[in-house]
Amino acid sequence: MPEAPPTSIPPAVAVVGRGLVDPGGPVVRADDLGLTRGDGCFEGIRVVDGAAEDLDAHLDRMARSAAGLDLPFDRAGFEAAAAEVIAASGAAGVGEASLKLVLTRGPEHDPGHPTGLATLAPLTEAVRRARRQGISVATLTRGWAPGAFDGAPWLLGGVKTLSYAVNTAAMREAARRGADDALFTDAGGALLEGPTWSVAWLRGDRLTTVDPAPHGCLRSVTTDRLLADAATAGLTPALGAGTVDDLRAADLVLAVSSVRGGVEVGEVDGQPLRAADTRAVGWVRRHLAGRWPAR
Repeated sequence: MPEAPPTSIPPAVAVVGRGLVDPGGPVVRADDLGLTRGDGCFEGIRVVDGAAEDLDAHLDRMARSAAGLDLPFDRAGFEAAAAEVIAASGAAGVGEASLKLVLTRGPEHDPGHPTGLATLAPLTEAVRRARRQGISVATLTRGWAPGAFDGAPWLLGGVKTLSYAVNTAAMREAARRGADDALFTDAGGALLEGPTWSVAWLRGDRLTTVDPAPHGCLRSVTTDRLLADAATAGLTPALGAGTVDDLRAADLVLAVSSVRGGVEVGEVDGQPLRAADTRAVGWVRRHLAGRWPAR
């Protein structure tokens, strides 16, 4: 049987401008464009002992996403809503939880009234299992040609939108192929990102992640922090490009996201990856275990 989480954190929901609401009650209208068109953006944030991790960086990224969608962004309102759900859940001092901030364009037939939400929920067992066991991935093409995002802001490269239908379809396809998750590549075979995470790989003392801007990927708050931490340990952080062959040649491959943290990728397209026994690999593993405990 799966292990139960060490703490029980009740869900909480707040609406920006309204405050706390019943977690089981309605919070958006049926014609909200976030629901009917996926027209909006969001952030997922880890909460540790009642503190939202890297909150300012996530709000900065959400502001950029909102600007890319021509949506107004009430930063102070989202800060207040986040504080309200954390306080209401009693999460302070009791481990980890998952905070989500959502901004939609609002009702189609009442324009000019965007919807802002903050929700808090406990970590799932799937998150803890991935930390303990690592994951396997299947590579799937995203269909983008190299350079597709150059001079094309309407493609919303680097915007964390609510339009996740392709991402969830990729995860279902990965499951059909016997993998835990998907990893996108472009039409030329260059690595992009996972549906909900960024990829990083260690070769020697060099820890690399995909340079998001030229590839239309989301800039990862957590990967940026991981690379900064690696630099303090004497490793070389790098933004670059890569292929599946680079993952196969790496000493360690990671799937990095804010709530799940950094988890090891042990298999790509059915082929196991090697895990080298090096100083750098040892440091990364100790760092991951310290920051994102499996229990």
